Amino acid sequence: MTAKPLRLSPGGAPAETAPVEPSKLLDGIPSQTTENHYEAADGRFFAGFWSSDPGAWRVDYSEHELCQLLEGEVELTAENGTSERFAAGEAFVIPAGFKGTWRSIGKVRKLYAIYQA
Repeated sequence: MTAKPLRLSPGGAPAETAPVEPSKLLDGIPSQTTENHYEAADGRFFAGFWSSDPGAWRVDYSEHELCQLLEGEVELTAENGTSERFAAGEAFVIPAGFKGTWRSIGKVRKLYAIYQA
């Protein structure tokens, strides 16, 4: 079978919805939905769409993630207290090793590409 480009379109993949793990939850009751459109054969690269209701939770990234916000605003706060806000239309990378807090300010939707080294 020959590899070919894959179009990523919202709603084009099965959606998995789950709440934030209670041990990580800091604020709100955010439900998260993931539409994973692509997974590499070795299981180390993924791409798709993710959405979240408002809330905040602890994160500990073992993977590298490229995010393109399609809707809403997020605030990422590192363990040392530094924070960055990103709004719809902006793209950013979260490197492996980042530990801190993810806060979804309002309803958030993003396109993601994740690489697990």
